[in-house]
Amino acid sequence: MDTKPETSIPWTSHPRPQFKRKQFHILKDNWTLNSQSICIPFPPQSSLSGYQGVVPEELIYECTFSVPKSFREKRVLLHFDAVDQIAEVYVNDTLVGANEGGYLPFTFDITHEVNRYGENTLKVIATDTLDHNYPYGKQTKHPKGMWYTAVSGIWQSVWIENVPDIYVKRIVIKTDLENVTLKLEYNKPVPATDPFEVAYTLSDGIVRTEAFTEGKATFSITNPIHWTPDNPHLYQMTITAGEDHFESYFALRTIGTKSFQGRKRVCLNGEPIFLHGVLDQGYFPDGIYLPKQETGYDRDILAMKELGFNMLRKHIKIEPDYFYYACDRLGMLVMQDMVNSGDYSFIHDTVLPTIGFQKMRESKLPIDNRRRQIFEEQIRHTVEHLHNHPSIIAYTIFNEGWGQFNSDDLYLYVKALDKSRLIDTTSGWFAQQKSDFNSLHIYFRNKTLTNTSSRPLLISECGGYKLLDSSHFFGKKEYGYGTCKDSTELTNRILEMYEKMILPAMKEGVCGCVYTQLSDVEGEINGLYTYDREICKVEKEKMLKIAKRLNQTTNDTLVN
Repeated sequence: MDTKPETSIPWTSHPRPQFKRKQFHILKDNWTLNSQSICIPFPPQSSLSGYQGVVPEELIYECTFSVPKSFREKRVLLHFDAVDQIAEVYVNDTLVGANEGGYLPFTFDITHEVNRYGENTLKVIATDTLDHNYPYGKQTKHPKGMWYTAVSGIWQSVWIENVPDIYVKRIVIKTDLENVTLKLEYNKPVPATDPFEVAYTLSDGIVRTEAFTEGKATFSITNPIHWTPDNPHLYQMTITAGEDHFESYFALRTIGTKSFQGRKRVCLNGEPIFLHGVLDQGYFPDGIYLPKQETGYDRDILAMKELGFNMLRKHIKIEPDYFYYACDRLGMLVMQDMVNSGDYSFIHDTVLPTIGFQKMRESKLPIDNRRRQIFEEQIRHTVEHLHNHPSIIAYTIFNEGWGQFNSDDLYLYVKALDKSRLIDTTSGWFAQQKSDFNSLHIYFRNKTLTNTSSRPLLISECGGYKLLDSSHFFGKKEYGYGTCKDSTELTNRILEMYEKMILPAMKEGVCGCVYTQLSDVEGEINGLYTYDREICKVEKEKMLKIAKRLNQTTNDTLVN
């Protein structure tokens, strides 16, 4: 396994590593925001953007670009990987489309608007009022505690791509432990006479090909190598679909639950695995929603693996595609949260449930039909966007009741979209009837755990102990749960939590635990690392020992 980060010039690698055509061009230069120079893709609130002053609710981005000579034939696509919250896009003063959301990519065909032999103008009018009808995550206009600096406008890559007249819009990859099914979705009907084939490389280095029939190809892998965190094997492939050519990859793995010794356990590739996780907010001091360069994601993943963790819970945020590629390549399981919308009540959604008031009848919750529709659309697009990444093993729909509605219906909705993942419908509390986990949040105490559910018990948040390193503090006021005076005390408190609460309950069906959190975020200082990732605040050897004990106890529980 290659455990070293990839190196590159910041944010110039291919924006979609699992769907790579050779002819692409990232639009990084000549950008202005409200007539002031800005560095893309960083949000204007970040120090890396170079933007000065207050960020308005309406952001007018403009740039000029020329089409590479190799693009002077066929179609030209314009891609935005994320713009928060509403975007209108103009090419050479012609409106080419609009998008609502903030966290997911969108694309326009600008073949007829672009000038292939001269300069082009691109204008994006982005509006961000932090409208709670849209998913908005942990953003707030007044950061404090567990709420962080808001971002606006363009915060991921903008790029153009050259494609043939008939091209593949999306590839759907489905695998089990030895079989692969590929489905291609095109921009228009495909002539039956055109050649379509996939070429893939196995561990022996031999390139094999399979033909597509009606946009689908199914084949089996001889002597399959299964993807695991310890051996994240990826099969590379190239696909030829008529005149369209692109590179991709797949992995062979399954995720599900099985009963062992009367308890359901989470199983990877049919074998029980303890989900030793950490909460990952995806915030950075310089780029806020982005690290300075893509390899910042590699650094975080490898840092957590060095502490013995095998899973990140990506918390209420969708990252650039490179993050999931890095998890695929480096071997890190991902539990992906949907990005919540709707208003949040600190008393109702956090304080009362934390002290035990965890019952809620969803029928009494008001829900705006517009927000409902937007949230359901965002769920569908999220699942479609992330479907092919083998590292993603589960989705979280709602967190601590925030914006919660129709949980059981949405569980069935997500299952219909993707049967290959587990679903934590209501992380923390306010559980209804349907979920793949009995999911609890436990802070402030070590609790004796019993699992009264037939589902695997997941402690989906816990810990959060704070340790201040004043030379690496980026907030105004400290926030966290409990106070530790040094690295030894912090490490020992974490170990005590596992010793007293998690390890004894594994026989009760505890399948995983998500510690809060990967790094400090602004004033929240309960990270395993400081916000700038310069200081590891825990003792690595002790953390590795507890990880080994969790794995050993998982194995012992199955035979005793």
